Order: sequence, then C-alpha cells, then structure tokens
Amino acid sequence: MSDIQPSSVARTSIHAHQMDEEAVREAYRRWAPVYDYTFGKVSTAGRRHAVEIINAGKGKVLEVGVGTGLSLPEYKPHLEITGIDLAPEMLEKARERVQAEGLKNVSGLHEMDASNLQFPDATFDTVVGMYLITVVPDPEKVMQELSRVTKPGGTVMLVNHFSQEEGVRGWVERRMAPLADLVGWHSVFDVSRVMVCPKLKLVESRSLRPWGLFTMMRFKKDAGAVTQQQAAE
Repeated sequence: MSDIQPSSVARTSIHAHQMDEEAVREAYRRWAPVYDYTFGKVSTAGRRHAVEIINAGKGKVLEVGVGTGLSLPEYKPHLEITGIDLAPEMLEKARERVQAEGLKNVSGLHEMDASNLQFPDATFDTVVGMYLITVVPDPEKVMQELSRVTKPGGTVMLVNHFSQEEGVRGWVERRMAPLADLVGWHSVFDVSRVMVCPKLKLVESRSLRPWGLFTMMRFKKDAGAVTQQQAAE
C-alpha cells in the first residue's frame, strides 16, 4: 500500500475554492457530448482496473457518478449494477448504452446527488466512485454517504486524482485551481478529504496508468458497523 500523506497547504487551497452543485451540472452539460472521446479515453485504464477488482466479488454494486456509462459493459453479469449521476445529459447517454448493448444486469440509472443518496443504509456490497470525488461540492459528505449505503464488511472504492505540492505537476495543478467551475473538477485535492469515515479502513492504495495521475483506493467497511436504522431501534 502506498504511503499517501495529507498536506495542510493543499487542504487550505482546496477549501478556498468550492464548486456549487449548479456549476457541476453546467460543466457536465458541456462535457456530455464529447466526454467519451476526451477524458473518457484518459480514464480507461483506471476504470478497467477498478471494475476488474469488483468483478471478483458478488452482489449489488452502486456506481456513483456513472456518467455516460463507460464502465457498465465491463461488469460481469453476475453483479447487479445501479448507477447514479447528477447530470441528466450524462445519464441519457448511459441509458442509450445500456439499451444498445443489452446490459441486463443494470437494474437502474438514477439522477441523484451523491451527497444525499436515496437508498437505505447498508444496501450495497460494493460502492465505487470513479473520477467523482474531485467533482462534488462536499467530498466529506459524499464519503459519509458512500459509507452509509455500503453493507458492513463491504467495499468502498475510489479512483481519483490527488494533487502534489512539489515539481512541475504541483505547479500546474495550483495554476489550474481557479478554473474548477469551468472544467468541472478540482486540480488541487488533498487525500485527507476522503479519510473522514472511521468505519472505512483503507486496505489498498496504488497509482494507476497513465503516468500515475490517478490513484485507486480500496476501503473495507467495519464488519461490526451499526447502521443508523439499527441504532435507532
């Protein structure tokens, strides 16, 4: 497991520039027609790596930020897949993909806010967010929601970009930070922002192709975790 250390400087920088929900919607309204041919190409290796790991499991999978559904054909048919996204234009393309490829294991694609998931506690065996967490206005709240809807003993997986302070890459990321609303994601994003759920234990972290720009993080939810519903009973 790689040793990713939080950075107080990066933490301060990212809190200085927050995207709101409408900015996210507008950015991905612009991205929808060309997403598959631009960032979709760059993200292929990381997406396939994550799905390969998920395919070794079983049960119900939630993909948060499913976008145009590029990953959906990669899931094995023994899994039941649900996808959500905030952008209706992206979901329209995902639904077209499901129909065109006859993906019988996709049980639903829903327009939904990742920080307010409309699912009961402990619904899914695996919850995955690929290239999601730098997009949302409140990453900490989203992480709490991913944890909440995951079954005790289940898996939460992220594939994401985390920023650096040093070198040319760090310089470029800092210069891009003010453009977050325009491009639809945070170039400066510290790993500490996803390490906020005591019930989630990080069991694997590795850099992915291309060029190590993205990191796959796999969390295991405490098997003894008590859901909110159980706590209220």
